[in-house]
Amino acid sequence: MKKYITIVLKCIVSFTIANVWLFRYGKQTIYRGGEATDLVSEFAAYGLSLNTMYAIGTLKVFAALLLLISIFYKKMELPPLLVIGGLMTAALYFHFSIGDALIKSLPAALMLSACTLIYFLRFQKQEEAKE
Repeated sequence: MKKYITIVLKCIVSFTIANVWLFRYGKQTIYRGGEATDLVSEFAAYGLSLNTMYAIGTLKVFAALLLLISIFYKKMELPPLLVIGGLMTAALYFHFSIGDALIKSLPAALMLSACTLIYFLRFQKQEEAKE
């Protein structure tokens, strides 16, 4: 059962990141920071450059792809979890730093929670295997 929960969570995290960065890049949502109407203006609201936005987007999409691949190759699981978890932690920081409403932090919080749950399900599986 844990295996299937992990697979579903990996798919949710990966497809959510791909959706935001590849398909909803220029679209307004209620989750954009500040008064932003797209990703460019959201990063500007945080005081981050366009180059930073591109670097973070590339890193997130690449990590999401690796997370999907880790469904089949377990050894690739930890790096994308750490990258995505770290970036979502940073996203929460930036939302709070500009005084965003809590609702705007919800996607980052959910993605961080999912990554944390995947990690602990993985860790628990390893511990059970040792016994």
